[in-house]
Order: sequence, then structure tokens, then C-alpha cells
Amino acid sequence: MTMFKRFLNRFRKSERGSATMEFVIVFPIFMVLMGSAWELGVITMRTTTIERATDLVVRDIRLGTGTAPQHDEIKQRICDRAPILNDCDTNLRVEMIQLDPRAWVDPPADADCTDTAQTVAPVRSFENGQENDLMLLRVCFKVEPVFPAVGLGHKLVTDAAGKYALVASAAFVQEPL
Repeated sequence: MTMFKRFLNRFRKSERGSATMEFVIVFPIFMVLMGSAWELGVITMRTTTIERATDLVVRDIRLGTGTAPQHDEIKQRICDRAPILNDCDTNLRVEMIQLDPRAWVDPPADADCTDTAQTVAPVRSFENGQENDLMLLRVCFKVEPVFPAVGLGHKLVTDAAGKYALVASAAFVQEPL
């Protein structure tokens, strides 16, 4: 028993390996913070890109008097202006909803997003609107997290395929012809 006490006292007084213990404790926390920061940066970059592309396309629609672009053309314009979005043609969903400002009804809260775990459904609602109609254009893009098992990537709300949704929306008034 005395020998065991001496061994424990020597072990307690020894400072060998103290840097290793600090590394073992701090390194995982540091890596989770770095992974979360990277994930947040990628999310911010993609969100900014999709919002800017949507705003530019809506601006073109507003200024393009007499033109009424259809779903596929609007989707292609958004994808052309958002080159960093991978597989934009398959992961992007465009929804256009006609709103009446005099008899207001809130549009559906959830955006209509592509779910690659299921078969692709047709567009929920796409109406070009009449003259002077208030239109809401909502764009949803599905993307996989960079680090799905670490920090922020683990906390994102994802679908069955492991993708989260980036949603951008813009409103405009359909100009008269």
C-alpha cells in the first residue's frame, strides 16, 4: 500500500505531459468553433448570392415592360446570376404568388422547396399576374452542409436527404403592357 501511495504522489507531482492534457481538452473545442465559423461563412456567402440573384431578376422583370417571363426562364436567369450555387438547375425552386393588397391574405409561411428524397412535384404556384398586380417571387435552394456532423452544421434543420433550405423572396408590381 505504501508503494502505491508513493507512486500516486510521484504521479501527482510530475509535470510531464501537461501540454498534452491542455491540447486534448482545447483542441476539440477549437475544431468545433472553426468548423462552425466555416459553415456560417459558406451559408452567408450562398444566402447573399441567392438573394442578390433574385433581386436582380426581379429588377429585370420590373423594368422589362411588356415582357412576362415564365417559370423556366426566371429559374435560368437566377441560376445564371448565382454561379457559386452547385446544381442550381435541380436544387432551385421558384414560386410566384399573386397577392391582393386590398384584401390581404398572408402567403404560405413555408417556401416550396425541392426535396430530392422524393420525386419532384410540379410547381405549386406560378402565375404571371395581370396589370398592376402585386406579385411575390420566392426562391428556395437546397444545399448540403459542409460539415454536417460538427457544430453549426449539426444544428441546421435538414430534410430527409440531409439538405437545408436557403430562401430568398422579393415582391414587385406587374407593370401594365
